[in-house]
Amino acid sequence: MSQTAMQNRPVIETDTRFDVELRKIFKVFNGETVVRGVDLGIWQGEFFSILGPSGCGKTTTLRLIAGFEEPSAGEVLIRGKSMSGVPAYRRPVNTVFQSYALFSHLSVWENIAFGLRIKRQSKAEIQNRVQEALRLVKMEQFARRYPAQLSGGQQQRVAVARALVNRPTVVLLDEPLGALDLKLRKEMQVELSTLHKNLGVTFVMVTHDQEEALSLSDRIAVMHDGRLEQIGTPNQIYDYPQTPFVADFIGDTNLFKGQVETIDYAMLQVRTDRGLKILVKPTESSNGSTPGQVVVSVRPEKIQLSLEKPSSPVNCFEGRLMHTMYLGTHVHYLVELLSGDRLTVLQPNRAKLAAEPDSSLYIHWAETDCLALTA
Repeated sequence: MSQTAMQNRPVIETDTRFDVELRKIFKVFNGETVVRGVDLGIWQGEFFSILGPSGCGKTTTLRLIAGFEEPSAGEVLIRGKSMSGVPAYRRPVNTVFQSYALFSHLSVWENIAFGLRIKRQSKAEIQNRVQEALRLVKMEQFARRYPAQLSGGQQQRVAVARALVNRPTVVLLDEPLGALDLKLRKEMQVELSTLHKNLGVTFVMVTHDQEEALSLSDRIAVMHDGRLEQIGTPNQIYDYPQTPFVADFIGDTNLFKGQVETIDYAMLQVRTDRGLKILVKPTESSNGSTPGQVVVSVRPEKIQLSLEKPSSPVNCFEGRLMHTMYLGTHVHYLVELLSGDRLTVLQPNRAKLAAEPDSSLYIHWAETDCLALTA
């Protein structure tokens, strides 16, 4: 399809604030459905992450946006224009891969200039835009080096510069920091975030790293088994998960299966399968709940530990200390309740508990520090 033909494609009715829309997208490979009815809009200038475990369909979703795959059903739109039948090289997107995909026989400068040369830009235009891209990623002094002469972080910067030099509407990031060691990954997270804020270009990132998604994203879509479980800000995803899967996948949590016994506007009372009575302050998502099966989620950092029984009986249970693990800034405790439930507790190291393994203690948390999720 020619560039002119693509530009003349009809604009479909859409929210003009969206750079990317996926409308009821399905993708089937060899009879197996790997993307199931994905429906979302990504705002202009947003840093949007698709997060999920291996095999959930997130990379396939990114490839559908990029044009490396065509949907079996549904439609991909970029800036309100349908991408149906538009090949990858004609779409206003560029992809940064986990493997960087740099040409080993080309210098840094030549790698970045490659796409511009394919598009037959003038020498002056190529020179100006490559220099601008190098400056953005702070790689000017490495322009004449080859990929083998660069560190992993430097290669990743070159890959980002190569994606940005074509001035795409959307930059797609496929596990962009997965090949880096922990310290370098943290540094590159800061650089990516700064670059995004400075450019104002829409970034769409696929990752399985929860901390990476939480720290970088304006919004996150959590995928599971080809479906979107929840879309929200990092705060909404972490503090107000809508399903047990999201609660369990994003960070750590303690889950109790149980039955809602009583419910009113002020409180839910849940009796767990092992007989614990847990009180939960209703949220917007649980205000309309009726008695039935739920899963109560309690984050480890919300739980308090005490050697003495607290004065308040609310969500207070006796147990014994099974294991202590020092993590530097925090201490991780494993506690087994009299009911047989095992809970993880995370406390700042300044609040280190003076307790020996197998000693008796109490755990407790407020009604507002747990959530009742539909089972």
